[in-house]
Amino acid sequence: MHYLIDESLTPCAPEELRNTDRQFVAVLTPEQWAQRRGAFELGIDIDPDPDVALGTQAEVNYDAITGTVLIPDRTSPDAPDKRFAFALDEKGVVFIDAQETATGLVAAIAAARRWRRPGLERFLADFLMQIIKDDAALLRGYERELDRMEDAILDDTAVGAAERINDMRSELRDLDSHYDHLMDLTQILEENENGFFREEDLRYFRTVYGRLDKLRDQASSLRDQTLQMRDLYKMHLDVRQNHIMAALTIVTAIFAPLTLIVGWYGMNFEHMPELAWPWSYPAVALLSVAVVIGCIAFFKHRKWL
Repeated sequence: MHYLIDESLTPCAPEELRNTDRQFVAVLTPEQWAQRRGAFELGIDIDPDPDVALGTQAEVNYDAITGTVLIPDRTSPDAPDKRFAFALDEKGVVFIDAQETATGLVAAIAAARRWRRPGLERFLADFLMQIIKDDAALLRGYERELDRMEDAILDDTAVGAAERINDMRSELRDLDSHYDHLMDLTQILEENENGFFREEDLRYFRTVYGRLDKLRDQASSLRDQTLQMRDLYKMHLDVRQNHIMAALTIVTAIFAPLTLIVGWYGMNFEHMPELAWPWSYPAVALLSVAVVIGCIAFFKHRKWL
């Protein structure tokens, strides 16, 4: 995929990039990049390799900026990060993409964006914004899920809450790190060390940086909320366990005098006068009932029930 940057991204043939002074965008596979990298005349000291990258990062070379971008999978957080590399100078940017991640992002911009002031700066800013386009809604979804989880915990209907809280905490940590790395990349572009960008258009990078900063703050806040939710869930479990222990204690307290009565009259000593009395059995039964009623009344009076 090759484009010229005009009022919108205009598809073109690879040969057209050599005969124009307009800035360009190219998306190549690693094999295509290995064969044609010399045609772009980028001053690259270190060839970007997304397969060995640990995160989103950029290096300012003498005549180019190279780097890699890693994007967490929003729909399946456990899946490997989507990744691609890039190299750019004042003439344009080349994405080296084996997974068609950059391909989809560039195609979305080509289909939807038009610019009054076209340029590489505006394209790069829109490209970064395209990466985080749906993240505000994603974070709102986490917020709503945490609200529902809080209600479920208080209603004692939260099933598997502990596992989900841990998953959300891990996912939000990854997003937080993702935004932080994108902010570093945006800051490198804004610094414009090699003078590739027009000074008046650096404001586009500042806009992207501000948006990333807000998303990172929101992700951090939600991550803190998951910790609070975990504490709430643990506290709720402790309260429920205390209720169970209180119920067992009350039952034990009620049956303790009954056990004493049974043990006392189960000794069967020969000279126990109650054994020969005709009303012994009903008297012991009534005594047991009276003990149970008395214990329950006492516990209710003390508000233990």
